[in-house]
Amino acid sequence: MQTRIPCVFMRGGTSKGPYFLSRDLPAEAAVRNRVLLSAMGSPDLRQIDGIGGGDSLTSKVAVVGPPSRPDAEVDYLFAQVSTERALVDTEPTCGNILSGVGAFAIEAGLVPAAEGKTRVMVHNVNTRALIEVEVQTPQGHVEYEGDAAIDGVPGKAAPVLLNFMDIVGSKTGALLPTGRLREEIDGIEVTCIDVAMPTVIMRARDLGKTGHESKAELDEDRALFERLESIRRAAALRMGLGEVSEKVVPKLALLAEPTAGGSIASRYFVPHKTHAAHAVSGAICVAACTVIEGTVADGLGRVARRPKQTISIEHPSGTIDIVLEVRGRGAETDVVRAGTLRTCRRLFEGNVLIPSAIWAGHRDRQGLSATAP
Repeated sequence: MQTRIPCVFMRGGTSKGPYFLSRDLPAEAAVRNRVLLSAMGSPDLRQIDGIGGGDSLTSKVAVVGPPSRPDAEVDYLFAQVSTERALVDTEPTCGNILSGVGAFAIEAGLVPAAEGKTRVMVHNVNTRALIEVEVQTPQGHVEYEGDAAIDGVPGKAAPVLLNFMDIVGSKTGALLPTGRLREEIDGIEVTCIDVAMPTVIMRARDLGKTGHESKAELDEDRALFERLESIRRAAALRMGLGEVSEKVVPKLALLAEPTAGGSIASRYFVPHKTHAAHAVSGAICVAACTVIEGTVADGLGRVARRPKQTISIEHPSGTIDIVLEVRGRGAETDVVRAGTLRTCRRLFEGNVLIPSAIWAGHRDRQGLSATAP
């Protein structure tokens, strides 16, 4: 007595999770969220009764379907499924999971493959942004093997290029939601900025950190997380995001001078744990903060004041590079485009089973499915 739902499990960048076609899930958000909680095995730290990986980076979901705007080819809804609570958060986005959306859409038959490379225009429903995803498709088939490597993922794979547009004010409608380049919260100078992901950015040294600690070292410091959460909630109110105790937006980042040849060092929080590497959307926000004069990042990084440059962000697993194109200066800065290289891999395909008491509304459908070749 179980409901069978087609899905594909994929690694996207430094994250992984199930990718669903929107038509294979309930249309009503509340029912859909109950289905996703059951499929992932939440709430449970081990997610033992589902396919989640027991970690915030492996408890993520992509829902892909027909576009809702004329300049896109597919819609992409990201869902962060909590391991600790019965909570599915669709406020944030995930650029790593986005890395697999183009390949998934092509293999599901939503987008025709071109010879050599296929560019898929993706509408991120969470942020209303448009992203160009370039997938390798020799002979008209998705290629996963290649020579591209990204820190935080073992081995090499085919490159996936992501070009982000319409990313300023992703949730708040403004580059600087509070109207300030920097301000003080709980005695700490912060920059509240919204480029691809609303983020509260601080200098690591102001919180007694070097900014080069490992994930384990930071996660052990519960006093730090209590203070960060207090700052995050206060910042959210100033940013117009409301009460966020049950949400993961805004995110947090601690910045420091680079030590490994990069442009800036960042420790990114998701927000109640340290990211093992770095979120793509968060990296874009950090990169933007780094090049804007007057923010808390001003003077920390090795950056030039030019319209287009590559910002290399050092994180616990290595670096992530963001090609940033901007115009204007200071509070008048506009981020025109941000690009980065990721990889993805299709891990398994088939059906996830949930108790029919959760949702018994699915019926086998004719035609395309998430596992279509």
